Amino acid sequence: MAEPAKLVSAGSNAEPITGLVWAFRLHSDGSAEALPVAQPIEFGHDGRLWLHFNLTDARARPWIASSQLPPLARELLLSNDTFQQLHVIDHCVYGVFSDLVREIDAVTEETAFLRFAMTERLLVSGRHQALCSADATRRVLEGGYRVDNVAHLLEKIVDEVADTLDRVADKLGQEIDDIEERILADDARPEMRRNLGRLRRTCVRLHRQLTGLRVLFHRLDQKNTDRLSPALRIQAGKLAQRLDGLDHDIVELRERSRLLEEELRFKNEEESNRHLHTLSIVTSLLLPPTLITGIFGMNTKGLPLTDVETGFLWAAVLMACSVGAAYLFMRRTGIFK
Repeated sequence: MAEPAKLVSAGSNAEPITGLVWAFRLHSDGSAEALPVAQPIEFGHDGRLWLHFNLTDARARPWIASSQLPPLARELLLSNDTFQQLHVIDHCVYGVFSDLVREIDAVTEETAFLRFAMTERLLVSGRHQALCSADATRRVLEGGYRVDNVAHLLEKIVDEVADTLDRVADKLGQEIDDIEERILADDARPEMRRNLGRLRRTCVRLHRQLTGLRVLFHRLDQKNTDRLSPALRIQAGKLAQRLDGLDHDIVELRERSRLLEEELRFKNEEESNRHLHTLSIVTSLLLPPTLITGIFGMNTKGLPLTDVETGFLWAAVLMACSVGAAYLFMRRTGIFK
């Protein structure tokens, strides 16, 4: 394997690296210097580098393919794998992390993947869509955040993934709290059930994403990484612990949304039962007079009250009495309760 300081293509210093989104040089004091991507980057310079590529740009692929990163790391950077993974080999750590997609002014609920390969002096990362964690790490580096080594930089990216999910969880929690207050105040509306379904689906996706990350770092924490250089040793136990706590919060929100969805469904069923009860009572009250009108509507001889001048009034009185009798019967049997 090539030495860590030489894990780049031979001709990369002569011209700008195409497909770069941004580049940083990490100095020995921990400070980060943003490098212009339109100019050649000096790899022999003192310090470490973070190169972040737009993998949808076809011009980025030849540089990655011709670099002297380990073949498996190059293959993963250029692959379309859609599952989270983390691999450790001599002088290199590489893998794929899931993250939320970022629009120009907001975080979305859509997930995409950050691919990376890390050596002692170089972190190469790439994405097909703008991601929250990478962009947030870039901003904190520009704000003066200091990193000791490339492993610390990767930890910061994972921390930003957790911070983004934490903010999304807070927003989900507020929406669930608002819906719960309205349900308790008997102010349930049809759109609330759709909103709860959307919130529950979001919690399921976030839980799936966090579960993958947690498994990666728990496995890494259990591995023997003593052979790795200190610059490549990730504090996997610390990251796994934070992700465990965040995943617990997401699962709790998912269960709350499920319980509220069930409570809302029970309230809707109760309201429907009340309407059906009222309709049944009205139907029962109208059955006796309907029977009477049916009898007087028969076209047969011998019908009563046909020759009486006040026959209609007597028939109306009979219908009213039948309604009253039905009402008293239902009242006595407790149907109105």
